[in-house]
Amino acid sequence: MTSAATSAPGATEDPGRRLSSEERRAQIILAALTVFGSRGYEGATTDQVARAAGVSQPYVVRLFGTKENLFLATIEFALSQSLSALRTALAASDEGGENPMGKRVGEAYVDLIEIPGLHQTLAHAFLLGGHPAIGPAARRAYLAMWRFVRDEMGLPPDSAREFVAQGMLISTMIGVRIVDDYGSNPEVAELFQACFPNKLGHVLDVLPRGERGL
Repeated sequence: MTSAATSAPGATEDPGRRLSSEERRAQIILAALTVFGSRGYEGATTDQVARAAGVSQPYVVRLFGTKENLFLATIEFALSQSLSALRTALAASDEGGENPMGKRVGEAYVDLIEIPGLHQTLAHAFLLGGHPAIGPAARRAYLAMWRFVRDEMGLPPDSAREFVAQGMLISTMIGVRIVDDYGSNPEVAELFQACFPNKLGHVLDVLPRGERGL
């Protein structure tokens, strides 16, 4: 699966060409995913995002206004990228019954780890339900994922609950950085093998760990 990050506007631009404001906006949002993902909403600053994006802090403020607006735009982007990847997997062939819908969509969800900070940023958003602006946006994102599973995948409520619960388990594993204990804790190894039976090596290569995730 091609990473959605590489297909985002401005991600593979000609270095000699001046970026449009929309391309620069996408570049900043990708940087914001990484910063918010590693530091959370409260711990991140627009200056950190600007440095990660290679632009000035006043430019970030000019495009987004406030850190809150930037975080809301980042949630919207993360949700859009997630649903796009899941819909692509849903529409793919089942290859004669050997690649069923649940497996395709589940693996596409795992593959979203290739966009640094996406899972973590959504997890941070889901913890801010009491925030007057972020809370409603987080609830809309959560319910959009539920509607995808119920309406587009067509799963009945019990199966949908199990599918979403598996996704939240994976997101929680990423968020708590349990990968840092992989190799030293047999329980962690068992958990990873249970959750990523077909993609374990790839997941271990891509997930942020130790200083690499800061």
